[in-house]
Amino acid sequence: MKPIITFIFSLTSFFFCVSLLSEPGAAAAHNDGVYIVYMGAPASLKGSLKDDHAQLLDSLLKRKQDALIHNYKSGFSGFAAHLSAEEARSIAEKPGVVSVFPDPVLQLHTTRSWDFLKYETSVMIESNPSSDSKSTDAIIGILDTGLFCNRKIIGARSYGAGENKSHTPRDMMGHGTHVASTAAGVEVKDVSYYGLAAGTAKGGSPGSRLAIYQVFSSQNGSHGSTVLAAFDDAIADGVDVLSLSFGSSPFLEQEFINDPIALGAFHAVQNGITVVCSAGNDGPNPGSVVNSAPWILTVAATTIDRVFESDVVLGNNKVIKGTGINFASIQNSPVYPIIYAKSAKKSGVDENATRNCEPNSMDQEIIKGKIVVCDNEDSLYPQRNKQDEVKKLGGIGVILIDDELRGVAFNFGTFPMTVISSKDGAKPDIAAPGVNILAAWIGNDTVQTLKGKDPPLYNVLSGTSMACPHVSGIAAAVKSRNPTWSPSVISYESMTAFNHFTAAQTNNMKAPITTEKGTAATPYDFGAGEVSTTGPLQPGLVYETTAIDYLNFLCYHGYNIATIKIMANTIPDGFTCPGESSIDLISNINYPSIAISNFDEKAGRRVNRTLTNVAGNAKMEDAKTVYNISIDAPAGLDVQVVPDKLHFSKIDEKSSYQVSFSAANPLKKDVFGSITWSNGRYKVTSTFALSSKSGSVALDKK
Repeated sequence: MKPIITFIFSLTSFFFCVSLLSEPGAAAAHNDGVYIVYMGAPASLKGSLKDDHAQLLDSLLKRKQDALIHNYKSGFSGFAAHLSAEEARSIAEKPGVVSVFPDPVLQLHTTRSWDFLKYETSVMIESNPSSDSKSTDAIIGILDTGLFCNRKIIGARSYGAGENKSHTPRDMMGHGTHVASTAAGVEVKDVSYYGLAAGTAKGGSPGSRLAIYQVFSSQNGSHGSTVLAAFDDAIADGVDVLSLSFGSSPFLEQEFINDPIALGAFHAVQNGITVVCSAGNDGPNPGSVVNSAPWILTVAATTIDRVFESDVVLGNNKVIKGTGINFASIQNSPVYPIIYAKSAKKSGVDENATRNCEPNSMDQEIIKGKIVVCDNEDSLYPQRNKQDEVKKLGGIGVILIDDELRGVAFNFGTFPMTVISSKDGAKPDIAAPGVNILAAWIGNDTVQTLKGKDPPLYNVLSGTSMACPHVSGIAAAVKSRNPTWSPSVISYESMTAFNHFTAAQTNNMKAPITTEKGTAATPYDFGAGEVSTTGPLQPGLVYETTAIDYLNFLCYHGYNIATIKIMANTIPDGFTCPGESSIDLISNINYPSIAISNFDEKAGRRVNRTLTNVAGNAKMEDAKTVYNISIDAPAGLDVQVVPDKLHFSKIDEKSSYQVSFSAANPLKKDVFGSITWSNGRYKVTSTFALSSKSGSVALDKK
């Protein structure tokens, strides 16, 4: 594996801007003594169960008047309260209660990117899609750190989270402002970050408006109970799209009924809201994707054609290349001494601590005046801590080596850092630009600025946090054009390649997308591919996941019909769970991609899908069409599709097909391919991934 090398030089006029997106995965910590009591659909829809919420809350407050933190009653039912473990266990047994779980702490994941997407397509982007007479202004709800600017905002809420005692939604961290401007910022020309990444900054849906929900106010994370309160309010406020650039730890085993984001999104989608979330920065570890519920559009991050290179020149003139923003005045002369941190170990200190440049582990007299080589194996101490420690001891720079960097942090100043990463991704729905993204910043002293310079109004950040609002903006643009479309249709418009461009599996050089190692990427890395800015606005066919699909999904996960009836806003008459409850059956829900785990080569597997014709909105004659199938399957896997033609004669007509998978011999590894329906004008591509019983990776919930 190619090491990741970070170079940090001049310590004078020190500047460092934290990229929240590039921190490791969310902490598994909980809000001690606080529990979330989830009671399913809102009380107004529950009939005979509607009094359970009120009675349970009344009983609690009689015992503990100050126990209540949040009361959820608009989009769903429940509350968050200070409870003892015994009280939590007792409440979990009460009628109408689906789950009771400790309040988790969630963490943030952290212009030109839109031009980059445009240049990968052959269709022009409209700068203001809402100018169309048939369009409406979509409302994007941003759950994040707030917003610094007040343009385009139709409302803002603050939940007094963390250190925010003033209860103001004004962004004092920058992350939320960056996210919001990426999703819906108006076009601003000639912007840059101190001359870097110069160009035009703009959002994906500049005609949309913003509803701001400040759920973070410090780097210490946000409580799940606060996030649920924001979901509850957003549903009542009537937003069209929700954008969340944060999540829980991928290593925290969490059922859907104990996951605040999955629960909030479940009810948001039932209320017609499209929910877009970041996939996290912990790839390529198997199962490291977060926010993977099928009702969420989960977004991975890709690079764009922008690299900030910062090199180290050794004494023999050998150049070691890395990536980072470097404003240092350091030159080739004089030559600075270099030392491995381990060689400066204090007596009695663990060697691993010294190698990782942990606090109080190195001898100051040895470090002073030198460039220090630090390992970055200990995720408890982020890059900035190591940087600060070397600076404090009088070192003049740092070389940080990391074989498994999670995410990318490229915001460094006159104490420059360079990163070479060999990490690739995991299994999301779709990918979007998320590395070196320029967007609006808060323009105050929350970042240390270059000496003699004003605070930047724009900043460059990286992570799936930045990828998420790209897709949120596209979803809002689609919604503005098609206000009656359901969340699943809008989400899957972005995932299936209707006209070659909606989700691309090739890069800007028209070559296959690769991982940072240079190997071919797979759907585990990019999902359906990199999102396009234009394909979703020109659809041909769509996959629509129905309420029945989501209910069956819960059945397949082992939830009983009684629990599902409490959770769902509506249940079709006569609905029952299928006789067999198995994770393997999830592949049967009408999702645009196909994921099959524990594939039995001898038995094979059949899955069904249904497509809806949405072409011909302008001219009725365009609705009559025939789509033909083409299959891209790996060697050793037999894929058959029946029928091989789909006939449509009118708009909104549905047509179904079945895909059969079989293999003569056991699969030695996970395999990938795709099926494509085409009528000559539109192409609708669905990727598939199969994991054998003997395969290396088990597919997650998607």
